Amino acid sequence: MTLIPHFVNGAETAEAERTGPVYNPATGEAHRQVAFASTAEVEQAIAAATAAGRAWRATSLIKRADVFFRLRQILAERSQEIAAIVTSEHGKVLSDAAGEVSRGIENVEFAAGLVHLLKGERAEQVARGVDVHSVKQPVGVVACITPFNFPVMVPLWMVASAIACGNTVVLKPSEKDPSASVWLAKAFQEAGLPDGVLNVVQGDKVAVDALLDSPDVKAVSFVGSTPIAKAIYERASANGKRVQALGGAKNHMVVMPDADIDGAAAAAVSAAYGSAGERCMAVSVLVAVGDVAEPLIASITEKVQNLRIGDGTDAASEMGPLITREHRDRVESYVTGAAAEGATVVLDGTKRVAAGERLDENGFFTGISLIDGVKPGMKLYEDEIFGPVLSVVRVDSYADAVELINAHQFGNGTAIFTRDGGTARQFEFDIEVGMVGVNVPIPVPIGAFSFGGWKASLFGDSHIYGPESIHFYTRSKVVTTRWPDHTPAPVDLGFPSNH
Repeated sequence: MTLIPHFVNGAETAEAERTGPVYNPATGEAHRQVAFASTAEVEQAIAAATAAGRAWRATSLIKRADVFFRLRQILAERSQEIAAIVTSEHGKVLSDAAGEVSRGIENVEFAAGLVHLLKGERAEQVARGVDVHSVKQPVGVVACITPFNFPVMVPLWMVASAIACGNTVVLKPSEKDPSASVWLAKAFQEAGLPDGVLNVVQGDKVAVDALLDSPDVKAVSFVGSTPIAKAIYERASANGKRVQALGGAKNHMVVMPDADIDGAAAAAVSAAYGSAGERCMAVSVLVAVGDVAEPLIASITEKVQNLRIGDGTDAASEMGPLITREHRDRVESYVTGAAAEGATVVLDGTKRVAAGERLDENGFFTGISLIDGVKPGMKLYEDEIFGPVLSVVRVDSYADAVELINAHQFGNGTAIFTRDGGTARQFEFDIEVGMVGVNVPIPVPIGAFSFGGWKASLFGDSHIYGPESIHFYTRSKVVTTRWPDHTPAPVDLGFPSNH
């Protein structure tokens, strides 16, 4: 059975005292093994990154940018190759995996503009003969700890910006779908990145703890669930590290009475059930304002009847399986417990039937679930489910919808569907969420902006990728200079003056 290795200092290392299974979620088969790094192996990767740091920081910005231009070409030309790797371990359909690669390329393109992004500021003659300028310098070794749901996109969101800023990186991907990380490291190497600048260590909590505790790791980027994000933020920041830790979500989609109901229903289906709901920006709560709930539910029910669920390698499949059997069972527990909480199950995905056919019991499949009558306080409403389960909450007014969303512990993304510009503008003003869509169900910003939520969806001050990533991965240094002007300099024991 293939053993997925680490990638340290430009070479694969596959020795491992501990390993873990890597499943094909569509078949339930453990078709690969992944090496689990020991603390010593993580320290070797950190040492390689530290050693490579001085030369990489001294590399000209133009040469750094060349790496990203070449990397973009490699990713574009071989996107189907890496997408197939993602599908084989994550389970998402090939078109979805290819879309993930495309969104990752956006940040590579952004990072290629590093010559502009790393410019400082200058002011001359702030005092007589005195000038001041600022520069952005790398923080050092960065640990990037990434989730299973986007094994290409999220690493590129982190790694591209960190490396562009002159840092070196130790990437710890999810052990559930780890092959893409090694593929990316080799693609960077092919694009001209020097050995040791990007290293990959596979593993579990042992590897994560070693990264969080190492004094040589200066910054930590993390994406995952809120409990783990909080724990990582607390441990890493206590060790003096700069930390950005993105957590969970419960994204609401508000549908106003004046909205295009059919269009809103189509958007809800795409946003709730795409990638089997394993997206931190998936819509998991449909907020029906006024009397729109009944026609919305009817339209959604109609649209999902013929939705094809199956192996992601099958071009006919529109939704694949969940990542593990345990996660599938956890997702389905919310559906089976909905009635006891007082909700109504409109579509029951635990029956594992799609388009009139029984889903493969060997794979980690679940069907589409739609649940009406959901209210705050229910586990169904409060928890991040991370699966193809859409809850419908009925409210009387726009004000009720805003109050509902603002009261939730998460503040990642939200959307409103309306034809009224005034309502949309007011929603943007009122809502306490980091990313907002107006008639856009999944408002993930393009690469020139930054991604991140508020409240329990983010620990730390910086969002991921885009302009905020440049701030996170650099330290600002301000230099004040005065040069001799060859005139006699009087001695002055007074307090320095700007005049």
